[in-house]
Amino acid sequence: MNYQPYPEHYWTQIQKNIDTLKSSGQKQVAAFDADGTLWDADLGENFFQYQIDHRLVDLPPQAFDFYLTMKERDPREAFLWLAQINKNKKLEQVREWAKQAFNEIQPNPIFKDQQKLIQLLTNNGVEVYIITASIKWAVEPGAQALGISASNVIGVQTEIQDGVITDRGILPITYREGKVEALLQKTEGTAPFLCSGNSMGDFELLKAATHTRLAVSAASRDDHMYKTEFELLNYAEKNNWLGHRFI
Repeated sequence: MNYQPYPEHYWTQIQKNIDTLKSSGQKQVAAFDADGTLWDADLGENFFQYQIDHRLVDLPPQAFDFYLTMKERDPREAFLWLAQINKNKKLEQVREWAKQAFNEIQPNPIFKDQQKLIQLLTNNGVEVYIITASIKWAVEPGAQALGISASNVIGVQTEIQDGVITDRGILPITYREGKVEALLQKTEGTAPFLCSGNSMGDFELLKAATHTRLAVSAASRDDHMYKTEFELLNYAEKNNWLGHRFI
């Protein structure tokens, strides 16, 4: 699909903020949500479906419906559960499955202007993080396709013991305010100058940005994500944030 590029003045504004921070000598951090923000796909749910299709882990009957019901009741519980179902699997194996699941998505779902933005940031010495409510291992292949190391992916995960996944969750759960908490832990308190997200689940993350808040959207009107994306874009417009519809 041909996605709409960012307006030229967005690039000018972002570069100006980068230059201002560089001249002050401040450490520069940027943070992006993953699914719906960097790519037109949900890598967490895509990986879960891949696990269902290939019968890779033990699951209840109608596993996806079970997950959606849990998500409606408590998103944090549901997101953690998607990590916990990998209990007793080797981390190396789960990462390989995640890579295979990502490679099966055709065409490439990455938003080209987000890729261009990340390249601009890294070329200017900005430390770029991806922070997601999906499980970390599912998002790592997408990050690596953008040139971002797995160590800079912050997502839902459980403790690893001797290379094997356990069901002991790691807090905070990276959803809503948990995204900001986990990011600041990773950066040792350095706030991001730029944040980008696509839903109200990213609202607190975008508010944490010191200079540039970029709300994006690509969901069609019949997509379940359209409402929350529209809400975030509407807030962005009213509060002088950057906002952009890729389609």
